[in-house]
Amino acid sequence: MKIAIFGQHYQSSTEEIIEKVLEVLLHKNITLIIEESYFNSISSPLKNKCNTYSNHEELNNDIEALISIGGDGTILRAVTYVRDKKIPIIGINTGRLGFLATVQVQNIEVMLLKILSRDYTISKRSLLSLTCSPRNPDLVDLNFALNEVTVSRKDTTSMITIDTYLNGEYLTSYWADGLIISTPTGSTGYSLSCGGPVLIPEVKSLAITPIAPHNLNARPLVIPDDTEIELKVSGREEQYLVSLDSRITSVTNDTLLRIKKTSFQINMIEFKEEGFLKTIRKKLLWGEDRRN
Repeated sequence: MKIAIFGQHYQSSTEEIIEKVLEVLLHKNITLIIEESYFNSISSPLKNKCNTYSNHEELNNDIEALISIGGDGTILRAVTYVRDKKIPIIGINTGRLGFLATVQVQNIEVMLLKILSRDYTISKRSLLSLTCSPRNPDLVDLNFALNEVTVSRKDTTSMITIDTYLNGEYLTSYWADGLIISTPTGSTGYSLSCGGPVLIPEVKSLAITPIAPHNLNARPLVIPDDTEIELKVSGREEQYLVSLDSRITSVTNDTLLRIKKTSFQINMIEFKEEGFLKTIRKKLLWGEDRRN
């Protein structure tokens, strides 16, 4: 069995975590491959028993799982390596409680053994792809997002105008600081902080959430996930920002953005002990009486 490991920042607080992961898996004679930059930051001598990879082309379909060590942002970065290879991803949370990185430090060994015995379920997560006209070189190779596609103002405090079309039909023009197009996975991220709805990962929907709208009758909207969305942005400045999860680029006014669901999904490993509903109860304090 072969397992990949990915991380972004190696800190002294995570030293014990990566040591435990390597120790458990190598003891079980698992072949490990570690992302090269993360590999170079690890101090454990156990890493010398592992191989490395540096890009998505070096990840093969024979990998049983990819273990992401960090937070939700680390998983979003790991997705850019996995892409359409269907490699299941599991996140070990090294910070605050996340919606994606759900394995807590105290449960690492138990969860690793469950992966080896394939005692888990797969949660299939939809993604969004983005194309633009005229073509933007920053939005060609990595033109997909697991959480959301966002347009927002740049270098100005003035609002932007976002003309929005659904399957070719005009919806409205948002006068706002920006607009978020969110997947169910991303509904608990930026969209939620801007007043968007929480979507269960399995629903076949997208959420459109304005950021600080100036037309106060603008409200978040849930649409079918097979809808093709077109956005045309204008404002006082010549450019605005487009972000796909944590990746940001500048786009010129009047560029036409087309957003739709990708042809592939990301497989997230879930354990019954750390499912979505349990995570959301913890994160949002649902079910707790906070009146006292």
